[in-house]
Amino acid sequence: MDTNALQAFVAVAETGSFSRAAEKLFLTQSAMSKRILILEQQLNSRLFDRIGRTVGLTEAGHELLPRANRILLELEDARRSLSNLSGEVSGTLSVAASHHISLHRLPPILRQYIREFPQVKLDLRFDESEIAYDNVLKGNLEIALITLAPHPAPSIHSKAIWSDKLNYVVATDHPLASLKRVTLEQLCDYPAILSGSATFTRQLANLQFSQLGLQPDTTMSTNYLDTIRMMVEIGLGWSLLPETMTENSLSILNVDVPPVTRELGYIIHKDRTLSNAARHFIHLLEQAAEKGS
Repeated sequence: MDTNALQAFVAVAETGSFSRAAEKLFLTQSAMSKRILILEQQLNSRLFDRIGRTVGLTEAGHELLPRANRILLELEDARRSLSNLSGEVSGTLSVAASHHISLHRLPPILRQYIREFPQVKLDLRFDESEIAYDNVLKGNLEIALITLAPHPAPSIHSKAIWSDKLNYVVATDHPLASLKRVTLEQLCDYPAILSGSATFTRQLANLQFSQLGLQPDTTMSTNYLDTIRMMVEIGLGWSLLPETMTENSLSILNVDVPPVTRELGYIIHKDRTLSNAARHFIHLLEQAAEKGS
């Protein structure tokens, strides 16, 4: 069975489109269709239903997809294992980092890495933590630097590198800014600006409120913390932001609950053989953890 055909099949299954899959693999749409046709002929099974512009997996397609992913991952794993034998630190390293880590934590580590290992080509992506997590889980990335999931999948290995204290903050002229102590009940009386409900950071915030049977009045949400900070600064509401983003333009509230802390770090897939490039990158991350940086 041709691995190129399997790659084409997985790409169409993930994108739900022959044209988008062709763009992803740098193929023409006719070449993509031909690969799928050959695979269907080899398996004597129709893999996709094409109804108008909608492309969906057939029952056979659903059965093949996890096996195709596993075959491709194992082939890639074998390639990395053989490449590692040379001891060279080269090739491509696929890394995703959350926007917050990219801006506030990653630059010194990245600077040191590219200085020490100039032969490595970095495939660096800036994604939301949840998207990066999912790509590691699927085997699309070697490493992701993210807000660590409260309950990661069994196949995910995670390691905390930074501990990020979160503060409840408001604008300096907000009514709550003048109070010596604030309760979660009082916070619920004012608009909240929080990250999206599916984010790991939002899950930590919701936990504190739900334990008291409360729900914040979240009128606006975005997954970009710098945007949230701007909206808090101009008085649109309160938020829960990392201590590293708290500046003189914000007032930190003394809230009557234990401080919220989120763990930032890296994740890898337990079943994936890491390249030499990835191993050295992780070594620099763990050095940063030891230094408490």
